[in-house]
Amino acid sequence: MRIDIISIFPKMFSAVLDESIVKRAQAKGKVKIFAHDLRDYTLDKHRKVDDRPFGGGSGMVMQVEPIFRAVQAIKKKVKGKVKVILLCPQGKKFNQAYAKKLSTCCNLILICGHYEGIDERVRQYLADEEISIGDYILTGGELAAMVLVDSLVRLIPGVLGDKNSLNFESFEGNLLEYPQYSRPAKFRNWPVPEVLVSGDHDRIYAWRKFQALKRTKQRRPDLLKK
Repeated sequence: MRIDIISIFPKMFSAVLDESIVKRAQAKGKVKIFAHDLRDYTLDKHRKVDDRPFGGGSGMVMQVEPIFRAVQAIKKKVKGKVKVILLCPQGKKFNQAYAKKLSTCCNLILICGHYEGIDERVRQYLADEEISIGDYILTGGELAAMVLVDSLVRLIPGVLGDKNSLNFESFEGNLLEYPQYSRPAKFRNWPVPEVLVSGDHDRIYAWRKFQALKRTKQRRPDLLKK
């Protein structure tokens, strides 16, 4: 998989791309990730990427031309089909099922909006999809892009050490994950549930399934309806 990110703050991504699982995935050759400075695709000496909105209004709007240049330049470097995604509050709500779908793509271009908004022609003629990570407003699309990258990369086969770990995470099968414990078996007066140290794998499986259902019913009953 190859992921290209278009942003006016590309240095923000080093905190995510150069650490933890995402860093190891790149080192293994499972994914290639590039953060591009949108200002590199401008033609004026001031490297301007925004302007006042037609019709008036507050704030500035990101211009379509530099974004178009960036997308076209990246596509020329990429082999195969490319999906262009705009991160914005108006997009489809991102979830685990959506992450699984996108993790099978070979090439993604993520466009990070900023300022008051983005020229509508980016939505109409450049973006294949629009994605939102929640019903709240961020300063820009950079944090949303980081969430997307982290969520997708860990789903790529061979990235996680234990291939079975993905099967028991929250939101798999529309269930929240069961409670987890580690050593020591007793800390202060808080013991680990007896079943988990019993060695009986059938009982442990049944307990975990029950706890996942119980926790989902208590905290996210909307998931059970699915």
